[in-house]
Amino acid sequence: MRSKYIVKELLKTVSEQLKEIERSQREAQLLLLHYLEKDELWLITNQNSEVEIDDDFFTLVQRRAKNEPLEYITNRVSFYSKEFYIDEGALIPRPETELLIDEVLKRVPNDTTDTFVEVGVGSGIISIVLALHLPNAKFIAVDISLKALEVAKKNIEKFQLQEKIELRLGSLLDVVDEEVDFLISNPPYIANDAKLESNLSYEPQNALFGGEIGDEIIKQLLDAVLKRKIKFFSCEMGYDQQDKIVNYLKNKEYASLDFYKDLSQFDRGFTLKATQ
Repeated sequence: MRSKYIVKELLKTVSEQLKEIERSQREAQLLLLHYLEKDELWLITNQNSEVEIDDDFFTLVQRRAKNEPLEYITNRVSFYSKEFYIDEGALIPRPETELLIDEVLKRVPNDTTDTFVEVGVGSGIISIVLALHLPNAKFIAVDISLKALEVAKKNIEKFQLQEKIELRLGSLLDVVDEEVDFLISNPPYIANDAKLESNLSYEPQNALFGGEIGDEIIKQLLDAVLKRKIKFFSCEMGYDQQDKIVNYLKNKEYASLDFYKDLSQFDRGFTLKATQ
């Protein structure tokens, strides 16, 4: 059933329904713009306009009121100044992951022809942004989740990178026989018994939890990098995992290990350069 509402009054009503959500007024606006397929300029100039709304819109509002992430409701997420498709089955990209891309880009020339492998491709955002910056490089993107690969496929097609990024279903580097120059990963690194915020319950758990301690998958990737003599390995990690990684590598041979922090000055990741 469709009903008519004045925009500013509708937004006030929706904001009240979302009062437990941070920035409820802004989220009400974003849900309405998504439902009406309008832009910000329309919102500014139509506060007193009348719109027709049906029950589908209020279903979206109720989903958000139950703490389902806005990104899954709208199927949109911004990352590295670009808009990507997102859906359940792929982890919602976080702003701090942009730093991982920066760590990679500052270590390779723009005209590199290296082979890059991403383990845990998720929505595809890391490989896609790197491929846009490195037009001559080759990318192989691996994930254990078919749902995640389906999301990544949509984004790869959106940016017309089908010829540059190859998707593979598999675990870690098990499905990559080629020589790898640069490995990138934002792996699961949260301990299995960690208590998470309620909104994270909507996200794929296999993309969050990395084992009993949390760093098990990172260690497996480190072993693979050293065994296969991969030139570089850039990886996101938990804020409390730097010492564990340093200790794990204590008696192993490698050229260098550089850690980086996020904007809140928490340890967020590292790049290992293997001995060639």
